Amino acid sequence: MPEKNSRLLILFFSFLTGFSALQAQTTYQTPPKEIADLVNAPITPSVVFSKSGDWMMLLERAGNPSIEDLAQPELRIAGLRINPATSGPSRSGSVENLKIKMTRGGEEIQVKGLPSNPKMGGFSLSRDDKFLAFTQTEPSGISLWVVDMGSYEARQLTDNILNEIMGGSLAWTPDNQIFIKAVNPTRGEIPKAPVAPAGPIIQETSGNAAPSRTYQDLLANPHDEALFSYFINTQLMLVNLDGSKKPIGPGGMIKSMDLSPDGSYLVVEIIKKPFSYLVPASRFPYDVEVWTKSGQKVKTLAQIPLDENRPTGFDATVAGPRNISWRADKPATLYWVEAQDGGDPKVEIAEREIVYTLEAPFAGETKKLASTAYRFGGIAWSDDTFAIMTERWSKTRKDMKSVINPSNPTQAPSVIIDRSSDDLYNDPGNPVFTENEFGQRVLLRKGDLVFMTSEGGSPEGSMPFLSTFDTKTKEEKILWRSQAPYYERVVKVLDEEGTEFITLKESTDIQPNYWLVNTRKRMAPLQVTNFVHPYESIKGIQKALVTYKRKDGLNLSAVVYTPADYDPAKDGTLPVLMWAYPREYKSAEIASQVRGSKYAFTRLSWGSPIYWVTRGYAIMDQTEMPIVGEGEEEPNDYFIEQLVANAEAAIDQIVGMGIGDRMRIGVGGHSYGAFMTANLLSHTNLFAAGIARSGAYNRTLTPFGFQYEQRTYWESPEVYFNMSPFSYAHKVETPILLIHGEADNNSGTFPIQSERYYNALKGHGVTTRLVFLPHESHGYAAKESILHTLWEMDTWLEKYVKNKNNLDTSK
Repeated sequence: MPEKNSRLLILFFSFLTGFSALQAQTTYQTPPKEIADLVNAPITPSVVFSKSGDWMMLLERAGNPSIEDLAQPELRIAGLRINPATSGPSRSGSVENLKIKMTRGGEEIQVKGLPSNPKMGGFSLSRDDKFLAFTQTEPSGISLWVVDMGSYEARQLTDNILNEIMGGSLAWTPDNQIFIKAVNPTRGEIPKAPVAPAGPIIQETSGNAAPSRTYQDLLANPHDEALFSYFINTQLMLVNLDGSKKPIGPGGMIKSMDLSPDGSYLVVEIIKKPFSYLVPASRFPYDVEVWTKSGQKVKTLAQIPLDENRPTGFDATVAGPRNISWRADKPATLYWVEAQDGGDPKVEIAEREIVYTLEAPFAGETKKLASTAYRFGGIAWSDDTFAIMTERWSKTRKDMKSVINPSNPTQAPSVIIDRSSDDLYNDPGNPVFTENEFGQRVLLRKGDLVFMTSEGGSPEGSMPFLSTFDTKTKEEKILWRSQAPYYERVVKVLDEEGTEFITLKESTDIQPNYWLVNTRKRMAPLQVTNFVHPYESIKGIQKALVTYKRKDGLNLSAVVYTPADYDPAKDGTLPVLMWAYPREYKSAEIASQVRGSKYAFTRLSWGSPIYWVTRGYAIMDQTEMPIVGEGEEEPNDYFIEQLVANAEAAIDQIVGMGIGDRMRIGVGGHSYGAFMTANLLSHTNLFAAGIARSGAYNRTLTPFGFQYEQRTYWESPEVYFNMSPFSYAHKVETPILLIHGEADNNSGTFPIQSERYYNALKGHGVTTRLVFLPHESHGYAAKESILHTLWEMDTWLEKYVKNKNNLDTSK
């Protein structure tokens, strides 16, 4: 088992070492105390409300795992990361304590009888709120537990029998029994790897075009196939509250299950062969079957083929039935959608998708419910006369919502919202839901009025609100709105009039807490939780949402942090760390909108740049980097020139404020932000140093599209070449730190991206450093990895940004 100070492979090249490459290993390092203390700050509990809102669960989350935890045996097959000892995912967070807090009285109750070494998850309330089920992960497996919400006592219901490899599934019946996915008791012993292969690994195509994104952790050989079949071998079981259980239906490679609202039927998805070495398990062929609650098959609803041949483009989808679900407003009625264009967005067709329904007992004719001109995005149900259907089109950012009458499919849908999904200023929000007699989420509405919550985008930043939206007149009436100097949003509506609700309220230096608000009684809001500020050392830091213009007139914004009591007039300029993530837009007007809130609490994540305000830096966070392509123009045709213009405008702003030292500005980002960083250093000398974490630098390795780029490499080779920092490694003159998880499974950011880019930079004499983090994926999890990452970043910034002038003088 690796020791806590497992070794990191670090490749380092620097002008200061006389153009000689240095390969070294080092132990995990810790950043300065002011940063480490913030990383180790207490974690605020997560909150889950009961259906009535009378009480809430306080879920006290576990901290970051150790590198030893992350280094446990792991299977990486079929796009999955499996812990073979538990038949569950190998990388997931957990909860280590559970408390109940009353909304109105404020009483806080510790749940008794929890597991001795809690690693809890999968919390699920019974339909009557009387019981709470959850899973507990032990070294040898996953068990089912239940809490009696009358006595607040927890007890174990099953041994370590759950199978959560394809995702957890707990389903409460109306009479308080629980359907689970269990390891098939007959699956036998784990397949052993052959001493020698039986033959070569062969893939063959018959000439049909089969473009696909780049995926990691795919099946690679027959032994992988045998392991996949073994670990997803599942038996559905019905568990009683006394712990007794019985198998339901035949075992098999069960992907998922979904219980009907009345508890009478199950929709079961069963994976079948042939498997694929090109796509993950989510795209393997499967059958969709309808079972009775006792496990008798009623109907094979669909046979979904292997999804290897999907057309290109983000609006592409599969042919045949998809999104098979239960109507929330009916006891047992299924609905699904089928593309009429073969899944190809390039096909011109008026009726692009059709939504069908089928009622229990599923022996009748399938009925057409509605059709769409764009891709189906889901239905929010209310009753048999009212539902809201969403359509989307990624290429143009279209987001359209229509009212449909489920009882009369011949009645044309009435469009109530037609907007760009990027448009924050004109976003009426999302519907508020309540629960019906089946315990299902349905729209909270009064006739034609639908209750909505919105982020409330505005030129002053986000000011969330609660409203009613009239689906006849399309008029919106704001019932309540967040007020400065707070960022407050409605999280649960408690009554049918929208006059009593719970909000989450915060400000720059005020930790988010829950409040009970009653607008009808005009009583003062009641604070429900009292979570403490976890970051004492950064209380008082200065935060400002600043706006400025790009040279072409486009409005931009960023959030600027400076140390407490800092005064530019007295203290002079500071070194700057600029952190950003580019986004593509189809409208300059929308790209100019202000995003975020200057009143939001300063919350630190493991990858935040805000740590360096404690080290005497000014931070430009959420620095807007819009890339705009209007109409038929593609944003990425202008990526480099607009990216550079964004950076120039941001630098001019922070320098013009008297805060930033133009010669001491570092830039960084994660994932697409790393890609941005490398491009900026390839095409400018604006920055003193760069930090690029888990990025992609050679777009020819993602030839069928990336981010919002829908064209393939062969359709636009010049775009792929020009946007690849790898193509311009010879132009980089600025020190750049590359960090990457060696187990990154994010599509497009394989570790080879950083390895090859480092080699290109090294070959051209660029000052660079490459850090591979063992066992880490796209986001970093182990405490040792996080602390070491921050140490690497701090060391780089101190040397090449803060003390750049000293470095230059010494040359």
